[in-house]
Amino acid sequence: MCSSIINLLNKLICIPSISPNDLGCQKIISKKLLNMGFSIKNFDIKNTKNMWAEIGSKKNGKTLNFLGHTDVVPSGNLYNWKFDPFTPTIYKGKLFGRGSSDMKGSISSFIIAIKKFLYNFRNRMKGRITVLLTSDEEGNAKNGIKKVVEKLIKKKEKIDYCIVGEPTSEKFLGDTIKNGRRGSLHLQLFLKGKGGHIAYYNSSENLIHKSSLFINDLIKLDWKEKFINKNEITNVQVSKIFSEDTVENMISENLFIRINFRFSYKISVSYIKRCVKNLLNYHKINCNMNWNISAKPFITKNGKLLDSVVDSILYFNKNKPNISMSGGTSDGRFINKMKSQIIELGLLNNTIHKPNEFVKISDLKKLSKIYEKIIEKLLL
Repeated sequence: MCSSIINLLNKLICIPSISPNDLGCQKIISKKLLNMGFSIKNFDIKNTKNMWAEIGSKKNGKTLNFLGHTDVVPSGNLYNWKFDPFTPTIYKGKLFGRGSSDMKGSISSFIIAIKKFLYNFRNRMKGRITVLLTSDEEGNAKNGIKKVVEKLIKKKEKIDYCIVGEPTSEKFLGDTIKNGRRGSLHLQLFLKGKGGHIAYYNSSENLIHKSSLFINDLIKLDWKEKFINKNEITNVQVSKIFSEDTVENMISENLFIRINFRFSYKISVSYIKRCVKNLLNYHKINCNMNWNISAKPFITKNGKLLDSVVDSILYFNKNKPNISMSGGTSDGRFINKMKSQIIELGLLNNTIHKPNEFVKISDLKKLSKIYEKIIEKLLL
């Protein structure tokens, strides 16, 4: 079992599938799935490769989907790597390579888990297994799962349960799973005031001073989210403040501010906008605002999928996982449009997007066993 996972993972790591390029990863996976009896549909959109595979019947049971992405982030400076990032290397029980944890390792683990499940229980399976892959998760995600979900909805497809193979584990495999994600809302502020000589500030309007008071109040706002873990509540981050280039003795008349809100399911976008507008009015700041939402929050509070994932991890780890909504966004936000139960479960995330990304060989084997146990609980 472990050798099968490693063989598949090695083949995938060898391919420098930097987002949104797939460069043949999905062909390798398709071949394995076809040999298991899956039917394959490709939804290629511009430079993005998307693949939908299915086996079984949705008429006699539920649909369990495994969601993943074959694209990876760039390797960065090669001098910071012990081994070539696209030459899989096993060293001291670890497999090094770009994408080993995020998330070609999880893909390899669930493909082999599916293969073993079908070998043992194909005739007893009640329902359907589907696999959905994209090469546009690490990039702008415009032509990936977002577009595929739109097509699936038009075809009246249904996903009852979705397991996302994102690297959710923190200290050891299975210690943390995600039952949702916060939303991501972006704000650009364009302020225009009264510039002038820096020595005669009384006749000018220093937008930097004025906006700092607004920012201080903004990051201290109580969003009134009750009974939510402190790591999952709404968070405000100012990522850029920029004024036009002036000489040293001038106060600029323009200021640009970029702000991100990672917001929980407990509050709405309209509520955030209202709070910001009230603060701007309070500080008498006139500006143009540009809002953009890149992800809506979603949550699976309870249900058979969450129970099955927790029980399967408990079976192998003897401890229940922490259930979290922390971290960035994932493609699960698009699957949420299908009203599915969604849980993210994958490898350790401590080396993702970094030089010397690796996965423990033992974790690949255990994760595959956990995936297999989940399938048994949901489809037998």
